[in-house]
Amino acid sequence: MTQSCWRQLWNKSPRFNCINRIDPKILQCSFVKLTADFPKCLTGMYMALCTGHAPLCQHLHRIGKEPSPFCAHCPGIEEIVPHFLLDCQNFCRERHTLSEALGCNASSLSYLLKDPNTTPHLTRFINTTGQLRQTFSEVPLPRKPPD
Repeated sequence: MTQSCWRQLWNKSPRFNCINRIDPKILQCSFVKLTADFPKCLTGMYMALCTGHAPLCQHLHRIGKEPSPFCAHCPGIEEIVPHFLLDCQNFCRERHTLSEALGCNASSLSYLLKDPNTTPHLTRFINTTGQLRQTFSEVPLPRKPPD
């Protein structure tokens, strides 16, 4: 399959809009560059967050593993990646710590998931919430690239 055929198929994919909102340059290997020095479980977690396949209620409900797509802490709101990272009332304290470290950009999903400087802070946020621990355990921080 040629790259142009693949690109056309990708643009029609249901995942295209989800990932394109976060990283429009993903086809230019930005995700590969970002995750090159990540431990495998951190790469997997990032991929799950970017594609909407994170083990949150909405996705688990879609695959028949959870009875409801709604957040246990925010009645009537689906538990999806943006809700978990940016809005869920249950994680205000953890989000405040993230905001102190990253400033106003901490409210940008795209910034959180594609800027390499956010990785240690986002990883700490996710570990502290415990929300993804059952699937990813305690996610290690990325290794520092060699000098």
